[in-house]
Amino acid sequence: MAVRLGYLLPTREKIMQGNPSVRPMIDAAKRAVDLGFDSIWAGDSLLARPRHDPITLLAGVAGAIPKIEVGTAVLLPALRNPVVLAQQLATVDQISEGRLIIGAGIAPDTPAVRQEFTAAGVSFEHRVGRYMEGLRLCRALWTGEPVAWEGRWSVNADALAPVPYREGGPPIWSAATVSAGIERAAKHHDGWFPIGPDATTFTTRNQEFRKAATEAGRDLENLTTAMYLTVSIMDDAAEAEAAIDTYLEDYYGAPAIAMRKFQACKGGTASQVIDFLRSFVDGGAQHLVIRCVGDHDLIQQILSQRRDEIHT
Repeated sequence: MAVRLGYLLPTREKIMQGNPSVRPMIDAAKRAVDLGFDSIWAGDSLLARPRHDPITLLAGVAGAIPKIEVGTAVLLPALRNPVVLAQQLATVDQISEGRLIIGAGIAPDTPAVRQEFTAAGVSFEHRVGRYMEGLRLCRALWTGEPVAWEGRWSVNADALAPVPYREGGPPIWSAATVSAGIERAAKHHDGWFPIGPDATTFTTRNQEFRKAATEAGRDLENLTTAMYLTVSIMDDAAEAEAAIDTYLEDYYGAPAIAMRKFQACKGGTASQVIDFLRSFVDGGAQHLVIRCVGDHDLIQQILSQRRDEIHT
């Protein structure tokens, strides 16, 4: 199967630039789709790294661009009431006619993220339990049948409408880098969607994901391994790597060397970046979500023109 390519919208970057207009991002999404990209993605954060709400934004993208997959990279479900979230995601799935993918995670442990959870009135320490139960409740509501639920949330035999366009609801790809999270993804979700740190580690962890899924009785044909990658393409490889370092430090407010330890990034010539992407495909990645640093149009064009090299 040929690898699928996704383009990550620069929602955080636009806020950092003081340019929150959405129209240019939708235009960029259209260009990516015209070039043959398979999916459009948006990240999530409330206050730690402020940006556009991904659910609302992807509803606009899905309405503007027919027949394209849209996804969150990644959504933080623990910050949201799952009953409200289930309705929002079902609506976007209806708008996209069954092309929504939910990339989801528990959030990293940083002071800014902890403050974000506090501001949302959510316990950071219990985010894994909220994450798992909240997604289970979403799936129960997506059946359209009356749901009686007693847990962190209470539902009194009520039914949700609309239900998602896709029967059973959109697939959930869980972002995880530690064994416990990978096992949760393998047992309970529809895919594994890490962010790094390198192809060798990714390959080993993908084998771990597939082994855990098989032991849980899952059909590997129904599961997806995806990868979130940050790339910059320039004629001068050193300049491209320096651009990524500057980008990471501006974006996260942390040293680039620290961010690169758990995020897969590559700056280089077109051939170097293609080789980098192919190393993840060789390790089992089926869907690559690309975060561009620098000239987004140029990167989109190069990846489109040389797409066959990524999976050969």
